Amino acid sequence: MTKRTSTGQFTKGQSGNPAGTKTGSRHKVSLAAESLLDGEAEALTRRVIELALQGDSTALRLCIERLVPVRKERRLKLDLPEINGIADHPAAQARIAQAVASGEISPGEGLAMSSMLDSQRRSIETADLADRMAKIEEALGDGPK
Repeated sequence: MTKRTSTGQFTKGQSGNPAGTKTGSRHKVSLAAESLLDGEAEALTRRVIELALQGDSTALRLCIERLVPVRKERRLKLDLPEINGIADHPAAQARIAQAVASGEISPGEGLAMSSMLDSQRRSIETADLADRMAKIEEALGDGPK
């Protein structure tokens, strides 16, 4: 028997069915729907294509969405100033802000680029801090650990 708390809830890490459902098991409704459609996929696909060719806008949209999925991202070509260190980041961030303000890139694209720049800045800072710590340890005679 599994233990329950005074409020009747199962204790953490326990449940009423410790074995649970097996990985990969499928719901009865899904299995029933698949068995009904089994062998009909080709005929259904052909019918949707025929409806689309006859001008059915829903069928046409369904076909187009399968052929050409919605593009979620695009490649950006944005000239940023050269970044050699942390001191160069403010100018790059300003260029991204200017590009968003002018409509050259979307706010979401600007946010993604700023986030990448921020990750790069943190990486540079971490490497710089590690170098400085190693020099301090060496000066104290402890050596790097």
